[in-house]
Amino acid sequence: MNRRILLIIIGIIVIAVVGYILMANTAQKQEQVGTPTKISVALDWFPWAGQAGLWVAKEKGYFADEGLDVELNVPADPSTVLQTVGSGRDDFGMSYLPDVLLARAQDVPVVSIMALVQHPLYALITLQESNVEGPKDLVGKKFGHSGIAFNEILVDTMLKSQGKSLKDVEMVNLGFDILPALIGKQVDAIVGYWTYETIAAENQGFPVNILRVEQHGVPDYYELAIVTNEKKIAENSDLVQRFVRATKKGYEDAIADPQAAVQLMKQVNPEMDLNIDSKGVELLVPVWKAENGVFGWQEESTWIAFTKWTKDSGFLSKDVDARQAFDNSFVENAR
Repeated sequence: MNRRILLIIIGIIVIAVVGYILMANTAQKQEQVGTPTKISVALDWFPWAGQAGLWVAKEKGYFADEGLDVELNVPADPSTVLQTVGSGRDDFGMSYLPDVLLARAQDVPVVSIMALVQHPLYALITLQESNVEGPKDLVGKKFGHSGIAFNEILVDTMLKSQGKSLKDVEMVNLGFDILPALIGKQVDAIVGYWTYETIAAENQGFPVNILRVEQHGVPDYYELAIVTNEKKIAENSDLVQRFVRATKKGYEDAIADPQAAVQLMKQVNPEMDLNIDSKGVELLVPVWKAENGVFGWQEESTWIAFTKWTKDSGFLSKDVDARQAFDNSFVENAR
């Protein structure tokens, strides 16, 4: 047989074999992934730097790689997130530890499946010119807060750490418009995020003092968590695992390059204020990281201590089993 003809035949066979393998692999992937599963995620607030990992996972295709078609929803009322997740109207949500415990005390079957922020973001914030060095320096002064009952528990605990209590100050419900009241000196202090309100104040030319809650008597806790409901965990654990895996990857990217993460967010959320979020994301990177290096990790001891404090302080009206309020298995399996 002519050598040239033989080489052509061999080439055709090789191309056919490679093509068959590629087709088989594609078919196998399609069989594994199938039609993308639509899921909804209720966010905690309007788009801000704390959500960066979720937006990265969506825009970079990490959710799609897991066969998920994810819709990130900005809730009209953030206080409804645990109700919509608990009832199954939303598959997942971003929420706060005290709210998870309060919901479970009311028999809402929500479970934290990964910690997004490892430490509290709340702080007492005062103007720098006030020379406040500790909670006791605010005795007889006005505290502005957003009307959330948990804020009063925080302030009371911080004051008690220095021998004072809530009765020694005047609490003023400002709704969610807390920063203008501080800048306008309608109040002497506010309860806000040291990753957001502090930056907004300083951007407007008002340097501030920050008293972080966990440094003044409040037990350490996870500020933000991803939650789902007990039924989803029991009946569709594979979907939960895929969502956690993609979310973890998104946040790991945000930790590695926080500025790229918020720039990506800005592209799909033009209303974002990068004058705040480009600074805020840098402050978030250290508190996104767990001590054991596993993003999303939750310690049982943290949950137990924090749950006890919320009950002892009167925030919870009945006992809640802290061990049932979180599930670390999905983060552990995504390592």
